[in-house]
Amino acid sequence: MSATRLLVLGVVRMFGRAHGYQVRRELLSWSADKWANVQPGSIYHALKKMTAEDLLEKIDVEPGDGGPDRVAYRLTPDGEQEFQTLLAKGLSDPSASNAELCAAISLMPALPRRNVISLLRQNLIHFEAEERRSQLGLEDDTWNKPPHVSELFRLWGGIAKASREWLTGLITRLEAGEYVMADDPGSAFGQPAQ
Repeated sequence: MSATRLLVLGVVRMFGRAHGYQVRRELLSWSADKWANVQPGSIYHALKKMTAEDLLEKIDVEPGDGGPDRVAYRLTPDGEQEFQTLLAKGLSDPSASNAELCAAISLMPALPRRNVISLLRQNLIHFEAEERRSQLGLEDDTWNKPPHVSELFRLWGGIAKASREWLTGLITRLEAGEYVMADDPGSAFGQPAQ
């Protein structure tokens, strides 16, 4: 999965139709260049590639002001399916990278609240298990590990604990009704714009 791919699909979906500069401007306003390493070139490359894959379609070409033409895109039905799949995977898959999880969190309002909570609970199970595994690794004296290797288990356990605590808090906030989700009145992310 690619964070850039998910983010580009999500922004085009959010606007209903968008050109590359609009996608770039929106993602820069989210600081995605810092937390997902989304660079302008990768945005334009993703737009072209996903158009070739029939996930996006060109719907309008405007002459550029002294520069290249501006091409407007929108999601195809396959693009909507890809977006939904990538978003669900980013929220639930423990093997997702940090950038992919961040991209999914930034786009989670595109899903109904109950779905997001269910997907996040799947990820929570992973962090709980990882925290237990790290503790067992610290306590395991059956193999002859150098004493300083225990620091790795402390690091892994600390990361898993912090992730579990954050995720538990997010689930609690969602259950309490925080954030406007796809099934809430006034949602900007609800259905893909046509």
